[in-house]
Amino acid sequence: QVQLAESGGGSVQPGGSLRLSCAISGYVGCWYDMNWYRQASGKEREFVSSIKYGGSIEYSDSVKGRFTISRDIARSSSYLQMNSLKPEDTAMYYCQATLTSAASHYNCAGDYWGQGTQVTVSS
Repeated sequence: QVQLAESGGGSVQPGGSLRLSCAISGYVGCWYDMNWYRQASGKEREFVSSIKYGGSIEYSDSVKGRFTISRDIARSSSYLQMNSLKPEDTAMYYCQATLTSAASHYNCAGDYWGQGTQVTVSS
């Protein structure tokens, strides 16, 4: 069974930094793209960043220049380095992976979500 697990959230002062991690397991037979989303209380879910299996990267305009996404294939992990954090960055952050099977008999293909990790930026 494919599972994603986020970690690294917490509380930080404005201007501070946090590094989120997302580990994926149970993906044998698939390659995957990894994405980060966030959802603030009372607001819609928002795209943050993505990194494709081949390495291409995208950021939302709201985090461009402050956040950096990366991945470590050997550790089956994705990372989101968040610098110059603002109160408006406060949200539950979710890791999401889109898996594509190498052959039709594999059962790992699909979209999967982590449980979320809370980021709070306040003074």
